Amino acid sequence: MEFLIAAISLGFLGSFHCIGMCGPIALALPIYTTNYFHKVLLILSYNFGRIVTYSVFGLLFGLIGMGFAIAGYQQIVSIVIGSLLLLGVIIPSRYFSKYKITSSVFIFFNQIKTALGKLFLKSGHKSLFLIGLLNGLLPCGLVYMAVAGAIATGDITKGVLFMAVFGLGTVPVMLSLPLIGNFISMPVRNQIRKSVPFIVGIMAILLILRGLNLGIPYISPKIDSDTNRIASCHSQKTTLDCCHKK
Repeated sequence: MEFLIAAISLGFLGSFHCIGMCGPIALALPIYTTNYFHKVLLILSYNFGRIVTYSVFGLLFGLIGMGFAIAGYQQIVSIVIGSLLLLGVIIPSRYFSKYKITSSVFIFFNQIKTALGKLFLKSGHKSLFLIGLLNGLLPCGLVYMAVAGAIATGDITKGVLFMAVFGLGTVPVMLSLPLIGNFISMPVRNQIRKSVPFIVGIMAILLILRGLNLGIPYISPKIDSDTNRIASCHSQKTTLDCCHKK
């Protein structure tokens, strides 16, 4: 349950940070109707498309995380990902700006932008849904952080849930933005944006603690090194060891 709380918190608070990038797309959505209810449905189609893309990310990276878990590296991966996220919060972003993406990646993103441009000439639920799908593929630091969380779950189902709930967390802001524009003043938005590093930092620390195998319930549960499963009292042997018997 704690990983879902982290996912929705990251999505909701991070959505204020992403207004600068996704905001222009959300404000320019091809919604040509004065019917408020129909407008909301169209915007929801766009957001549903984004959530589907994020969920696919959760499937793929949850599978990668499960591979690490089966190989017995889940704890190491959790510590490494948590440490990288923590470094990303501590190290100023200007140190990362000098690293440019490769030409092949640039071509890929350019093709997505071209496809988006064609879809913006159309309207309707299908077009809005496809715009959301492609928008989810655009580079976004917040999505990369969520992907790291999906890998750390070490499970396909949890990976999908993490990314889907993360996407749901972004919906309130991304739904309101096309409806009423810049509904939150810049000072308020900046204050909320400042809380994002704290959420990421907390998530990073929890991932590190989880990998340290300290035996703290929910935060750092003990994982059996042989089976790579969280210790419980379900088996008879474990019951004799950890449960009271007369």
